[in-house]
Amino acid sequence: MKLFSIRPKVIVFVIGILLVCSFFTYSAEEAGEGNLSQDGHGTEHSASNEEHHDQSHGGHHGVDGASLPLWSVIPFVGILLSIAIAPLVAEHFWHHHYGKVSLAWALIFGIPYLAAFRGDGFYDILHIYLLDYIPFIVLLWGLYTIAGGILVRGTLRGTPAVNTLILLIGTAIASWVGTTGASMLLIRPMIRANAYRQKKVHLIVFFIFLVSNIGGSLTPLGDPPLFLGFLHGVPFFWTMTILPHMVVLSVLILFIFFCFDSLMFKREGGQVPDDGTGEALRVDGAFNLIFLLGVMGAVLMSGMWKPNKDFNVFGVHLPLQNLAREVIIIFCGLLSLKFTPISGELRQTNGFTWFPIEEVGKLFAGIFITIIPALKILQAGADGALSSLVAVVEQPVHYFWITGGLSSFLDNAPTYLTFFNTALGKLHMNEDMLPEILASGFDLSKDPKYQTFVDYLVAISCGAVFMGANTYIGNAPNFMVKAIAESQDIRMPSFFGYMLWSGLILVPLF
Repeated sequence: MKLFSIRPKVIVFVIGILLVCSFFTYSAEEAGEGNLSQDGHGTEHSASNEEHHDQSHGGHHGVDGASLPLWSVIPFVGILLSIAIAPLVAEHFWHHHYGKVSLAWALIFGIPYLAAFRGDGFYDILHIYLLDYIPFIVLLWGLYTIAGGILVRGTLRGTPAVNTLILLIGTAIASWVGTTGASMLLIRPMIRANAYRQKKVHLIVFFIFLVSNIGGSLTPLGDPPLFLGFLHGVPFFWTMTILPHMVVLSVLILFIFFCFDSLMFKREGGQVPDDGTGEALRVDGAFNLIFLLGVMGAVLMSGMWKPNKDFNVFGVHLPLQNLAREVIIIFCGLLSLKFTPISGELRQTNGFTWFPIEEVGKLFAGIFITIIPALKILQAGADGALSSLVAVVEQPVHYFWITGGLSSFLDNAPTYLTFFNTALGKLHMNEDMLPEILASGFDLSKDPKYQTFVDYLVAISCGAVFMGANTYIGNAPNFMVKAIAESQDIRMPSFFGYMLWSGLILVPLF
């Protein structure tokens, strides 16, 4: 395309202009704050902050969200709009340069943020990478790697009943092996079973609805948003609170799918071909399930084992149990690669590549750093730049729709984290209170705000996980499943075409 014939120069020029503009804007704001301190209006606040910094994290505890303007979230909005729009208008460019685009937005935010806030800014960036991004991507990598070493073989014919059963199994296991793991485990058997079918798009669409999203709503292993909640103090099994909502929604969607698939099956003749092989079903690489159990055990361990020991990395405290969790997950993934190597027949038959996890890793590296001001502003509650939004969002239903609506377009993991912090800020609570408040048997009547927070958290969790299915960009596995289907010559709907499916089927059920 001629549009991108000089793209390197254009990209460098645009990034340079944005960096300079952002730098001077941040610097001007910082200078203004310095003037306030000098004229006597900010001296006491500055001194108290200094003392708190020194006591907490060797001189830094992060930037005060109340001091951040709303425009500071522009890089966050920019990277998310890039993810949504660039593949539609510049597919070739995006496919080859999405990592550079993510890096560009990260730099557009990160350099001015560091220049303006120095030590506190560095602490914020290091904190979100060490305590959020790395655990998030390590878990995704582990589940994706291990599930890619499991192959279902044998004669399997995709009748409406069989397809519904596959979706039911995938929905049931997604909370335990992850939506990514379940999707990678079952999407290829689903496609092979329906190779003879003429119309296959609906099979993949419903697969994304259930296996890649809604099925992962019951444990932190299931979906990235819930894992982030777990990292921020939500007990591992608390998410079972969502079970009634998940069951009702899943049953309704499975019923709709069975009726629709039965109609399509009859239109195609209603006959199942017989190739004469009758090969029995079997699972190759089943020992990888042991490694999946190892990942589950690692996550459980990190939530239950409290050695009260951590490592200080430039002021950011890394709990020993978190480091142990990451090491175990990586070790399980490496064992899977050892016993089922990438060059082996099993992974080759599965069509295993690193591209999906590489794409997620690069894009989320940019998302996690640019989301910092949004999180800070929302944590500031009524004192932040989004005080009007905080004031409007009052009821659980508000949290459900706003979290879900944004999760549809802005990726559900950071959206969950954003409104999780909004709820905490609105009720003047902090993460340290959550293990006790959300523990089984805790008396929520001790303070009305405890029950209110639980209601908010249920709504936020359901919105983030359920509505991640509304678009291709709502959850990490959605893109992976779409890519695998297209590699098998299934012509998937466009971005907006898929939204038509979800808008007609999912939204009315919500």
